[in-house]
Amino acid sequence: MELAHLIGVSPRHLSFVETGRANASRALLLRIGEQLDLPLDARNRLLLDGGYAPVFGEHTLDTEPMRPVKAAIDSVLAGHAPYPAVVTDACWNLIAGNIGCTLLAEGLDSELLQPPINVMRLCLHPRGLSRRLLNFAEVHASILRRVRRHADATAAPDVRRLYEELAGYPAPGRVDRGEQAGELYVPFHLATLDGTELRFVSTIATFGSPLDISVESLAIESFFPADESTSDYLHRLDGTQRLRMIAEQYPQLLRFLGSG
Repeated sequence: MELAHLIGVSPRHLSFVETGRANASRALLLRIGEQLDLPLDARNRLLLDGGYAPVFGEHTLDTEPMRPVKAAIDSVLAGHAPYPAVVTDACWNLIAGNIGCTLLAEGLDSELLQPPINVMRLCLHPRGLSRRLLNFAEVHASILRRVRRHADATAAPDVRRLYEELAGYPAPGRVDRGEQAGELYVPFHLATLDGTELRFVSTIATFGSPLDISVESLAIESFFPADESTSDYLHRLDGTQRLRMIAEQYPQLLRFLGSG
C-alpha cells in the first residue's frame, strides 16, 4: 500500500500489475524502480521485462560523453598523490589508480595483477596483500561484510560470485570485538617490503545523481594517512621517485595509472 501511494497509483492497480492482470506503463516501471532505489541496470531489466527498451546507457570511461567524468577522476587521483587512491566498478574491478597505489601492489603475486584486477581479491587472496596486513582479521571481516551487503542489495551475479570466492579463502582467527572497543573505524594497517608499518583510513566517493550505469557503478576509494609517520614515509618516497620506479616494475599497472 505504501509503495502504491509513493508511485501515485491505487493499491488495486499495483496488485493487478504484480499479478499480471494489468500491464505496467513505462512511466510506472520507472517510478517503481526509483522508489525502490534499484540500481540503474536493474531498472533497465525491469523495463525489458515489461516489454520496453532500456532507458539508461552504459559508456566506457574512454568515450566522449564520459570526458567530464574522466576529468573529475583524474583530478581527484592526481590531487591525492602520493597517498593511494583507486577507482573501481560495481564489482571492485580496478578502473584507474594513482601512483600511490603502486606501493600496495609491491610484492604481490603477478597473477593477481592480470586484468581484470580485482581490488578485494588483491586484499584477501593468500598470495595478495593479506601477507602484509598486520590487522588481517579485522580487514578480512570488514571486506566480507561489505561485499556480502552489496551482493544482497543488488542481486548482481558477479558480486555474488566474488563474495563466494573471497569467503572460500583461508580465514584468519575471529576478531575480538572487545579489542575494538573505542575504535572509530577499521584501519588499513600494513607493512611495506622494507618493514615500515603504514596505517590508513579510507573514504569512498561516488558521483551524484548518475543517469548512466557506468557512472553509477564508479567509486573512488582514497586512503589517508592515519598517523604522521605514514604521511612522512609516502612523501619521502614520492620525493625520491621510488613510487614511479615501483610502478615500472609492474607494467600491468601502468595503463591504470593517471598522471598522479
